[in-house]
Amino acid sequence: MIPDDLLDENGCRLATVAMADTNGALRGQMVSRASLARILREGMGMAPAQLALDPTDEILNLPGVTDESGDFHDDPLIVDPESARRIPWAKPGHDLLFLSNYGGPTAALCPRAILRGVLARLDKAGLVARYGMELEYTLFDETPETLRAKGYRNLSPATPHASHDLVLYQAVQSEWYDAVAEMCEALRIDLAKMHEEIGPGFMEACIAAGSGTAPADQMVLLKTFLRALAMRRGQMVCYMPRWSEEADSQSIHLHVSLTDPAGRAIFHDPDAPRSMSQTFRHFIGGLQRYLGDMTLIFLPTVNSYRRFAPGTFAPPGLTWGVENRTTCFRVVGESPGSLRVENRLPGADTNPYLTAAATFAAGLAGIEGRIEPEAETIGNGYAQPGAGPDFARSMPEAIARLGGSDLAREALGARFVEGFCATRQSQHDAMAAKVPDTELRRFFELG
Repeated sequence: MIPDDLLDENGCRLATVAMADTNGALRGQMVSRASLARILREGMGMAPAQLALDPTDEILNLPGVTDESGDFHDDPLIVDPESARRIPWAKPGHDLLFLSNYGGPTAALCPRAILRGVLARLDKAGLVARYGMELEYTLFDETPETLRAKGYRNLSPATPHASHDLVLYQAVQSEWYDAVAEMCEALRIDLAKMHEEIGPGFMEACIAAGSGTAPADQMVLLKTFLRALAMRRGQMVCYMPRWSEEADSQSIHLHVSLTDPAGRAIFHDPDAPRSMSQTFRHFIGGLQRYLGDMTLIFLPTVNSYRRFAPGTFAPPGLTWGVENRTTCFRVVGESPGSLRVENRLPGADTNPYLTAAATFAAGLAGIEGRIEPEAETIGNGYAQPGAGPDFARSMPEAIARLGGSDLAREALGARFVEGFCATRQSQHDAMAAKVPDTELRRFFELG
């Protein structure tokens, strides 16, 4: 239950109850304080069709929900009382926000509920997941109106040059950095680091490691409210993995470790080579064996696959290496508290709940199956093509591989796998029917 003293202290009159859709976007409603009591007992009704929407509310095919059998009914959202935080800039008394997830049958399709299920599997195995997330994004001196007027071309990033870790641009944009930090404090986002990235207007914000759904909750909130902050300042934020053929790729990197219930590090063994325990090696072996079949979760849009162009820092395959950013699974740290693996496959358009769920499911399967990883990549992984297993390189391939993944069906649920594949097929088919500007320029006159 939400304690009355929290509501009294806030002077709550209206609160927002929100859940993350399949794209990772928050959708919800403002409710009165009086309504909260009923919502806590019975849940808040919301149509499962929310899980079949693309970002611009194109309704995708989700069997049993938006197909010919769909009746667009409501199912209950279950509010998480521990998730309470304040919405920045909202009027006092109207600023409380609560996260939720679907209960009942729709929980099988709900990203936050799916992550909770995978975390429960880890708990049953005597393991506690710890993870943090890094978000890459580009800030533009544009508005929705100027974007459309320019046809999303010839845009003005917030900085003019590539500027990785350049303190000059960080100083020039101190108002942005300060505003992000203040926003995160109100939203209970454990912001660990921010810096300039490797392209014009390109930045990164990192969430510290935590447990449960908290880091994924925080990443969903960060993506939503970074964009809101920019729009309030007359700017725009973009998370497309590749918004321009001149731009570098944009990702969400996931840093993962495991402990036992007492907090002892599972991945660390001081007597093992590179201090990597056998359990850690098996976890990486599971990532290598199973994540390729779950590519669609990490690369969920038609734009996702444009990220893997030559010259970007996108992974070359499902390789691993110690402190090696030219691999997909980068082993980082040396001490018991810092040793972890960074999953560099997800694009910035991935759903944080699903990304965490799929990563932990694959790693746990590797531990349970005692799967040895492929040989470590030494040196530049981009110069070693074909080394190790690979992920899907196109959306049709990714859809087929997820649909055929026994592990995904077992760990994430057959209902989710079938539904997610169906919605992504709808997106792919709709985009494939369009005639891109590049084709017109290449073929219209002389093709």
